[in-house]
Order: sequence, then C-alpha cells, then structure tokens
Amino acid sequence: DECQWKGPFYFIQGADPQFGLMKAWTCGDTDNGDDEWGEEIKLAEQAVQAINKLSPKPKFFVLCGDLVHGMPGTLWRKNQVQDLKNVLKNTDQDIPLVFVSGNHDLGNSPTRETIDDYCKNWGDDYFSFWVGGVFFLVLNSQLFFDSSQCPELKEAQDVWLDEQLAVAEKQKCKHIIVFQHIPLFLKEPEEDHGYFNLEKSVREEIMEKFHKAGIKAVFAGHYHRNAGGSYKGLEMVVSSAIGCQLGEDTHGLRVVVVTEDKLVHRYYSLNELSSQGLEKELLDVLAKQ
Repeated sequence: DECQWKGPFYFIQGADPQFGLMKAWTCGDTDNGDDEWGEEIKLAEQAVQAINKLSPKPKFFVLCGDLVHGMPGTLWRKNQVQDLKNVLKNTDQDIPLVFVSGNHDLGNSPTRETIDDYCKNWGDDYFSFWVGGVFFLVLNSQLFFDSSQCPELKEAQDVWLDEQLAVAEKQKCKHIIVFQHIPLFLKEPEEDHGYFNLEKSVREEIMEKFHKAGIKAVFAGHYHRNAGGSYKGLEMVVSSAIGCQLGEDTHGLRVVVVTEDKLVHRYYSLNELSSQGLEKELLDVLAKQ
C-alpha cells in the first residue's frame, strides 16, 4: 500500500544527539571527557516535545547517527544509550522512529561485533522502507569510510544496495531518498577529503551510482553544522546537530516536505519549532493535493 503516491507529506530529520560530546568538547578531552550529558538530555527532550506538538503529524522521525558519544567499549556508553532510549520513548507512538548508524555508534573502524551490538540496540544498520510512493534507503556509511575490519559486510551492503536500486527502478517510485551519517561531500562534489566527508574515489563511485539510479537527495549529519550542495541533480543535505554545535548553527531539526515533483526542506532551531511549529509556506505546500 505504501508503494502508491497519495499526496504530499513530510518527515523530520535530526542528527547527532551525541550524549556526552558537549562536556567532552568543552573540557578538550573527546576520548574520556563524556561523563556528563544532562545538557543533551534536555535538548533531546525538547526535540521530542516539539515533534509531538506538530500538526499534521510527520510520517516519521529519522536520526542520522551519532546517537551517543561513547565509542563501543567505552565507560559511559551503556548509560548514554539507556538515557537516550528513555527520552525517545516519549515520542508520539504514531510517529515511527528511524535510526541511522554513525561512527560513534559503530566505531571509526567498525567490526562485526560493534555492528551486531548496534543492531541489538537500534535495529538494522542498513534497510529500506516505503512511505506514500517514496522509497527510502538507510545506509551504514561507516562501511564506506573504513571497512578494513569487516570487508565482507561492506560487500554485502553493496550487493544489497544494487538490488534495492533495481527494485526502485521496477516499481517506478516517485522519489528515492537516502539517509546516512557521513556526508558524501559538504559543499562541492570535488572538495578535498577530510574527517567530515567520504574519500574522493569512494564518493565519486557512490555519487555516480546514485545519480544513475535517479536518487533525489542524500540526508546526513556528522558535521555538526548545516551544509550541502549538489551533483548532477542529486542534492546533498547536511543537517546540524540536536546536540553539540561545532559552528554557528543552533540546536535543531530539519523539516522535509515531499511533493510529487520536489523536496522542500528547512532547518528549524528547537526553540523555533517548539514555539511556532511549521511555517505557513510549508503548510501550504503540504495542503496542495
């Protein structure tokens, strides 16, 4: 039923609640300084409350990775995970949650064990789903970043991705949209490789594959700032964090309206979304059947 287009809808994208980073960043110890996350709990609670108040309701709420700061095996990780789950439990039960794995969730060089542990807590590390004629793909971008500890898992995701894109082509879906943690690029498709984007040769291969498949947009986090650009009509959307900001942006969420022919999106600060809800312009787009 969800394979059929039924008219415009919207979803909420958040990224990097990353319980523990604010304290670690402030004290300059990002490896061991994550022993407090009261600030992030408040921000995540504010995000959930803002989403619950929205009318009409979003179709889902996707969190694009770095759910907590503690890397696999670190001291505070279990408590951070439990506290985030406790906050997210209060999300309106009619708004499904979609989780995307980040580098702090799996480790910078993931292993089969760290991926299994993530899956036990949050669900599959890659999967697809349909909403109202639109095909969504959730990817494990850590396998694009460094799969040296589990090359067979990277290969499995690659095979699966090709199969999914074949399904999408056959089904004649309205749009294909991708969620991952690490952006393909931040501003320009040909920019240099750094910590916050994918290595150039890997990026080029993925961008070309996505372009050929007709993918409309890739939504990511990881950068803790808003950014983005486009490659041959493929839009790269980088959203800042619910948690710790590394630039000039505010703690916030992105509202993404899906219409028959385009995506319209806007980043809202948590305060703005809490107090005002969706602006008239986006509500008007949604109302056009």
